[in-house]
Amino acid sequence: SLWVFADPRRAPSEGFCTAGVQTEAGVADLRWVADRGILVASDSGKQRGSRLPPPPETLIVNKFCKYEHDDIVMTVAVLAGSTQAVSGGRDFCVKVWDLPQQTVLHSYRAHSGSVTCVASCPGKDTVFLSCAEDSRTLLWDTRCPKPATRIVCSACNHLPTSVMWHPQKSDIFALGDENGTVALVDTKNPDSALSSAVHARSITGFAFSTHSSPLLASISEDCSVAVLDSDLSEVFRNRSHRDFVKGLSWSPSDNALLTTVGWDHQVLHHTVPIPTGEASGVNCVKE
Repeated sequence: SLWVFADPRRAPSEGFCTAGVQTEAGVADLRWVADRGILVASDSGKQRGSRLPPPPETLIVNKFCKYEHDDIVMTVAVLAGSTQAVSGGRDFCVKVWDLPQQTVLHSYRAHSGSVTCVASCPGKDTVFLSCAEDSRTLLWDTRCPKPATRIVCSACNHLPTSVMWHPQKSDIFALGDENGTVALVDTKNPDSALSSAVHARSITGFAFSTHSSPLLASISEDCSVAVLDSDLSEVFRNRSHRDFVKGLSWSPSDNALLTTVGWDHQVLHHTVPIPTGEASGVNCVKE
């Protein structure tokens, strides 16, 4: 099922859900598309596009369902401009989608293992990253005749499991591996990567905050949540989850609030210390 909450702190209390829908298969990943669209990756191999209804309607409207992957869709990302998206699956395929036309523009099989994560580049609607169980991290530009370039980072020499682009630097991305290492990688000089052994087990996800100097939140199969500064120094750690932590998101209305979800059926809300010079978004008033 898929539920939407106006106030993140109310999740997962069903009584405070503003809209929802029962899905016919498990949800493997999902992303917002612009203001009200939702792109869903399904464990049935289906890609689903939905739209949040205007109040007071509460049923999420299904816009399209497409079976283009031959196995579980593991990961999705919306490209800059919100008219295209990319998906990766256990069929080893990476697919680029035209969302308004609800069709696949490109289908690539550059990986030889399950694609575990894709990440879009802010401000560049043809550029994205992928990593897979073939131990490869690929930088993509769909304008090129050979669109995929391998990124080799000596700081992360184990199986890559998660990638996310820095929101302010189009050459820098976060890379996590199965050993719990987190690295900030420069696509132009990967061997200069800054790295740290943040977790004891596989990294399962990243999220950058909206601070002027963004914080990087990471989650892991070691059941912990960590928040790191630009030097990868730890500023926050929580070990309240009792099973793998599988999802995370910073609040759009409060930049000190981080929400995580785990296989322990818990949705936890964390108040992260605000960096010096930053103000929490809770009570901010724009003049």
